[in-house]
Amino acid sequence: MEPSRGRAAAALLSESLPGRRRRDGEGARGAPEPTQQGSSWAKRLLGFEWADVSSWHRFICLLNRPTDPASLGVFRFLFGLLMALDIPQERGLSYLDHKYLDGLEVCRFPLINFLEPLPLDWMYLLYAVMLLGALGIMLGCCYRLSCLLFMLPYWYVFLLDKTAWNNHSYLYGLLGFQLTFMDANRYWSIDGLRHPRKRNAHVPLWNYTVLRMQIFIVYFIAGIKKLDADWVEGYSMGSLSRHWLFDPFKLVLSEEMTSLLVVHGGGLMLDLTAGYLLFFDATRPAALVFVSYFHCMNSQLFSIGMFSYTMLATSPLFCSPDWPRRLGARFPACLRRLLPSMEPPQPSEACVYGGSKRKGRSRGERGPGLRQKLGALFTVLYVLEQLFLPYSHFITQGYNNWTKGLYGYSWDMMVHSRSHQHVKITYRDGVTGELGYLNPGVFTQSRRWKDHADMLKQYATCLSRLLHNYNVSQPEIYFDIWVSINDRFQQRLFDPQVDIVRAEWSPFRHTPWLKPLLVNLSPWRAKLQEIESSLDNQTEVVFIADFPGLHLENFVSEDLGNTSLQLLKGEVVVEIVKEQRNYTLQEGDRMQLPPGEYHKVHTVSPEPSCYMYVYVNTTDVALERNLTQLQELRDKVKNGSETEPLPPELQPILDGALGDAMQTDPVVQAFVRRQQRLEELQRRRNATLRERLQRFAARKYFLFRRSFLMTCISLRNLALGRPSLEHLAREVAYANMQQEAGAAGMEGVQKEPERAEL
Repeated sequence: MEPSRGRAAAALLSESLPGRRRRDGEGARGAPEPTQQGSSWAKRLLGFEWADVSSWHRFICLLNRPTDPASLGVFRFLFGLLMALDIPQERGLSYLDHKYLDGLEVCRFPLINFLEPLPLDWMYLLYAVMLLGALGIMLGCCYRLSCLLFMLPYWYVFLLDKTAWNNHSYLYGLLGFQLTFMDANRYWSIDGLRHPRKRNAHVPLWNYTVLRMQIFIVYFIAGIKKLDADWVEGYSMGSLSRHWLFDPFKLVLSEEMTSLLVVHGGGLMLDLTAGYLLFFDATRPAALVFVSYFHCMNSQLFSIGMFSYTMLATSPLFCSPDWPRRLGARFPACLRRLLPSMEPPQPSEACVYGGSKRKGRSRGERGPGLRQKLGALFTVLYVLEQLFLPYSHFITQGYNNWTKGLYGYSWDMMVHSRSHQHVKITYRDGVTGELGYLNPGVFTQSRRWKDHADMLKQYATCLSRLLHNYNVSQPEIYFDIWVSINDRFQQRLFDPQVDIVRAEWSPFRHTPWLKPLLVNLSPWRAKLQEIESSLDNQTEVVFIADFPGLHLENFVSEDLGNTSLQLLKGEVVVEIVKEQRNYTLQEGDRMQLPPGEYHKVHTVSPEPSCYMYVYVNTTDVALERNLTQLQELRDKVKNGSETEPLPPELQPILDGALGDAMQTDPVVQAFVRRQQRLEELQRRRNATLRERLQRFAARKYFLFRRSFLMTCISLRNLALGRPSLEHLAREVAYANMQQEAGAAGMEGVQKEPERAEL
């Protein structure tokens, strides 16, 4: 295993790999190459001799070896294009006013607490600058400046909101940072048209090495993270196999085996091997097919914006750097004039041409200078830093929760899935002692604060400041958050008895009020799945695990009939609050809970207790029974078997017209709305490819239209001042025009932030 890993890592340094076709007597760099008979196995396999890495000087020369700029130029164009498309969508330009509206009472979660968003009009200007930078990268126009215009606003917006962090957003920032130092404008760029010395000129090999190594790390570290027991045993993405994309696999495998072998096993093997397979000519064609299929599937399975397409754009970087020229040479002669240059690249001062024996290239025979040494040093330090960061959580211990570190730079993609059963926020007036409760998520625009101690601390601090506006003095704030990770028991994530406002937190020390994940209860998951599968469709179950000395306060709604609590492990005391009576339950005991009343479950055993609620939503069952009867009546009327005329109150089940909703029976309203949803769903499923493309195009049109118009309004406000509120309202209404009707609920547009109600 180790020799294979060493060869693959070394292949990152190579400009080309074995099997590459070359013109007779000429290498890829325009310099004479030794024949295959005289070259060593390292040269044939890796593209360079071991002597090239035998000293720092030789290593610098290798990393600055002249390389064809074509593949890098194509990647630069695609990356800039994808980022220009990403900014109005996942970066949020289309709904920027919903997120950063001036005067909003909202809690934010920056990496550094002093980071604050700019006023709304200036945020639009910032996004416009970022978009301009992305377009400049795509076109290769004022390239270095364009990289800065994109990268600096991007990282500012990224650091401004931790709740939006994910692996691919982090990757975009890294790629923008790398491109800033590269010569990616040497091919297919406006800079090349303006500056002949930059046009179709060689680039140093380290430009490719850094990008290849970055993508290798994304794949391989993601695979290492998937060696987690939860992923290997199939608990991380348990429901993903239900998606229609896996239907072909379910022709020969059960849904459970599809999840275990295809979703989890296939994902693990692809991430572990993709980086290696892309390096070698013999395995690269198969690797390109598999990773392309993988990323196309991900684009349909997850809402991950441009990530799948960005990864597709990085795959050709592992091919021979001159593949665009060889591809262009296959086009008819009349079309080649429209394509970038097919001529061999010209020499560049950024490269080292040691060993060249051609006359007239005395400049290229110079040894590596400061620029070449800095390029090599940047490559080594950057790669080492990227290999270290995913395992640096022993330093930033304050960001560790049940998973390690800040989500984003660890490449632990899709390894952990969470479900939240219960979230309660309690505040206490520090002067009067008065208790109150807050709606979970009040004053926020995100839900991710529930899973991270650092965000919870920021949220509590923000709430304590805002509560002063509601006559709450010196507030104490307590959070009771119940989470299940990868199909385990629902359990507390944080200590509910700790006032988070005054609780200690440091980015470099363990969080003392974080409750540990009960990993010793993980073997129960198979039993829990067995219990859940044994229940009928109308019965629901919730599995709970709690710590000794704590209690769960719960309310059984009157809609939930036949609610029972059964103890699976440990010992608990159930307190019925209204009756003021206690019931002790031992392992295996079960009791009925009265509806419409509060109860408390106290864990009194020395070890954590495990129990389950089993209940039936009688209201839903009765509603479903009534809806079924209405459906049968509707079918009878339509097929003529029902001869009696329908009463007026039931007429809407035939024509679908609700009329006066205040006078229509609620059950009939529910039936009509459900029929409308089913008909709309059926219409979408039966839509032709043309109709689906039209709907997709309309959605994107209104998204980009709103982004453009709102940006123009803000830039006008900065240049000429804001008009009257009435005029501004008309302009915003015009930007929103046809948004709902034409775009059918435009993707990415968020609702107005929730207001506080105490």
